[in-house]
Amino acid sequence: MKITDIAVRRQAVPLKKPFKTALRTVEVAESIIVKVSCDNGLAGWGEAPATVVITGDSLGSIESAISHTIKPQLIGKNLLNYEEVFHLLHQSIVGNSSAKAAVDMAIYDLLAQHAGLPLYQLLGGYRSEIETDYTVSVNSPQEMGEDAVGYVREGFRILKIKVGKDDINRDIDRIQEIRNRVGYDVKIRLDANQGWQAKEAIRSIRKMEDMGLEIELVEQPVKAHDITGLKMVTDAVYTPIMADESVFSPAQALEVVSRRAADLINIKLMKAGGIYKAQVINSIAEENGIFCMVGSMIESRLGITAAAHFAASKKNINRFDFDAPLLLKNDPVQGGVSYEGRLIKLPEVPGLGIKQVLESVEA
Repeated sequence: MKITDIAVRRQAVPLKKPFKTALRTVEVAESIIVKVSCDNGLAGWGEAPATVVITGDSLGSIESAISHTIKPQLIGKNLLNYEEVFHLLHQSIVGNSSAKAAVDMAIYDLLAQHAGLPLYQLLGGYRSEIETDYTVSVNSPQEMGEDAVGYVREGFRILKIKVGKDDINRDIDRIQEIRNRVGYDVKIRLDANQGWQAKEAIRSIRKMEDMGLEIELVEQPVKAHDITGLKMVTDAVYTPIMADESVFSPAQALEVVSRRAADLINIKLMKAGGIYKAQVINSIAEENGIFCMVGSMIESRLGITAAAHFAASKKNINRFDFDAPLLLKNDPVQGGVSYEGRLIKLPEVPGLGIKQVLESVEA
């Protein structure tokens, strides 16, 4: 089962509505699509979105890393010796975690196809259905409240609210408006995307606690490198704090866990460099009593399918942020996970279950 080719191409899909966070505004989901072919006729699929403000990876850098560095290292390698293959993948180039993730998920697709199992079963098979949240982008309190009501009417029970873009009191107004509009049967989690300083995060989270806004968790309140600040916030509030951009690698996960700098960890394949390293991060967290969420960037159903297979396979992963395909105007992917409102169902076919990724789709 030797690799004969690794092909890449660009994909761009417009969003239904601009996606706004403290870090960026996205109107078109741009990514690199990867197809890894083997000498036994099987092909595996992967995807890497360009998220320069988080991973530092652009379309050009992802494309170049795969075509000019990763591909020469892996051509001719036997995937059944996958420990060697993943070692070569991660040693081939420093950083470039998105490029590695796209190739990694294609390799896992091939391994599961060879085994005749859905990938989630090959990885552990803990569950075959998961529930996603739905993200409310940063806008005026009124617009965010209206968006939230719309998502709840569509059946979503967990809302992820983007904050941290401007004045922190404005953020509290946004959250209060949403809570007033959707009531208390809906879970609300916040994502500051590194938008706050430690002391203002502590003050605002305590204020929200006193107001009874019932926030499930707050994700990445401070800058990614500020582990001391992250720990300050975690120690000072009752609301669980989740590390996201602070954890790319297993080594960073170990630092956060050993310092008890966060209560939860958000694993993303684009940060970890794929499923191989993501499993290590989850194991580190699990052994230290810390639950994980698996999230995503703005990706098509291809990348989300790989992340969902990984997330569904592990008992310690109990939160899921996979609404990205629902934000897109059209869907270029045939096969993969299926959405039934807030529920995501894993395909019961070998591998990722991807049949084809169209090069162009009607708007």
